[in-house]
Amino acid sequence: MTAIEVTSFGYLHDASPVAHLTVDLRQHFRDPHVSPELRCMTARDELVRTTVMGTPGVTELVSATALAVAAFASGPSAGTVTVAGGCAGGRHRAPTFALALADRLRTVGFTVTVTHRDLDKDVVQR
Repeated sequence: MTAIEVTSFGYLHDASPVAHLTVDLRQHFRDPHVSPELRCMTARDELVRTTVMGTPGVTELVSATALAVAAFASGPSAGTVTVAGGCAGGRHRAPTFALALADRLRTVGFTVTVTHRDLDKDVVQR
């Protein structure tokens, strides 16, 4: 089965990585960064993951993205399919989305690697 590479990143740190499919989570989903309680946490924290996944539309976006990845993977010359998910700082929404997408893809048999480009970078002051 086709290998899948999922990368989370923050647009405020650098340009988006090259990918077959890039999902921009900045405009449509509430940023946990605005909550002082969550600001210094990351997607490694259960409260952040629960908050992001509880945001209306996120679960549906994970499902839709998984379908898009499967479509890319079914192509006649499909190699590794790359997906990038970005938010502002790369610490909350994008890595949570990446982990959820990877879990969804693994349940249908894909081999998935996940890289969090900006998860360990300092909190962006804005």
